[in-house]
Amino acid sequence: MSSAAVAPMTPPPGGMRTFLHVLVNTAVANLTTNFLWFAVVFWVYLETRSIMATGVLGGAYMILIALSSMWFGSLVDRYRKRRVMLVSAWASLLAFAVGIGVFFAVPGDVLLDLGGPWFWIFTLVVLAGCVVEVLRNLALSTTVTLLVPVERHANANGLVGTVQGIAFIATSVFSGLAVGLLGMGATLLIALGLVALPIVHLHLLRIPEPEIAHDPGRSAVDFRGGMAAMLAVPGLFALVIFTMLNNLSGGVFMALLDPYGLNMFPVEWWGIVFGIASTGFIVGGAVVAKRGLGENPIRTMLVLVGVLGALGAVFTVRELPWLFVSGIWLFMALMPAIEAAEQTVIQRVVPYEKQGRVFGLAMTFEAAAAPITSFLVAPIAEYWIVPYMDEESGRRDWGWLLGAGDSRGIALIFLWSGLAMILLAVGASLTRSYRLLSRSYSQTTSGTGAEKSTEGVRNSPP
Repeated sequence: MSSAAVAPMTPPPGGMRTFLHVLVNTAVANLTTNFLWFAVVFWVYLETRSIMATGVLGGAYMILIALSSMWFGSLVDRYRKRRVMLVSAWASLLAFAVGIGVFFAVPGDVLLDLGGPWFWIFTLVVLAGCVVEVLRNLALSTTVTLLVPVERHANANGLVGTVQGIAFIATSVFSGLAVGLLGMGATLLIALGLVALPIVHLHLLRIPEPEIAHDPGRSAVDFRGGMAAMLAVPGLFALVIFTMLNNLSGGVFMALLDPYGLNMFPVEWWGIVFGIASTGFIVGGAVVAKRGLGENPIRTMLVLVGVLGALGAVFTVRELPWLFVSGIWLFMALMPAIEAAEQTVIQRVVPYEKQGRVFGLAMTFEAAAAPITSFLVAPIAEYWIVPYMDEESGRRDWGWLLGAGDSRGIALIFLWSGLAMILLAVGASLTRSYRLLSRSYSQTTSGTGAEKSTEGVRNSPP
């Protein structure tokens, strides 16, 4: 199968400035939702000391993303981007308000009973308010195609990584400080106030968009349309499967990074330390924003995933704070390029009017992988690996490599997860799909290729 090249859209006048407004607005919203979700996870672990609870919450987060992403992507293609962003913002505000009501209405000991309903009602309501933010992120990815010249797509995606890194730092720092110094109640109220700010800005913002061609045969969750658009590009589906498999290892870090850090640092310091380490996200995003991803973003992605695997295998081989923090910093510095590579490829080879569904479908596959390992690794770590490494047999078998400390069981899991990432990257680089997608990307250049359905579409008032 061969694919026709996709002709680039012509950005409207002032498109880059509008994109920056959308980017900053989305960054503030992401900061707020991540701030609250980090705080909830910190609070739950500190109050229960349960790796199982944090693992289940992390897995539930990814499951909800997997279940909703295809629907969100269909909404992005069906409606104007500003409208779906407003729907996302108001939904988060409503969910956080309900969560606050539950928190203050239910006694603390009842709320923290993991076997009771109120803990799960509270966390799932807050979780829903955070997950709906994905709708805004999908819309943001399509606005790169809409508002930014095609030759600047990789740089714009790197800029997204930089801004997200800044939000990530503020999130981790202030989440730990808020929970440690103010308590969970005050943290909830702060999040409610912050989530309202982007709503005001969105109501004042205008985004010039093409007229949307409504397809009466398109379903509300257009899985078939998204899959057809993805399969039309040789190798693109394989890229999504690769990212999904890579997220299996990501689920391990999602489930165990906070327990490892909270065993090493007090919660206030863990938030600050994680924030410092997350400056790598800013540096990595800035490098991509300035230099792009090279001639072949897919190759760049595979190389960096292999490097990530090596980092994941070694950054906890000794229970040393400097080694742990340095590893997280390097990990974060590489992530923007990996994420930008996939987005840049989709923005280049998929027509604009189908990108919401393709991004949503990709996120569905990728998000579905992390809960598998998150749900599996949390009980395995708590009931098998951690006790094993606390025993003499575990220390004898692995002490020569992992040293001594309180979290050697988690370090052992990180070691094997990192090695799995290396093998995955090497294997993917040898496949035919990698060569096909690289060829499709290189052939899809500005001013060449077949006509696409967005040609001739006029810009209309928002």
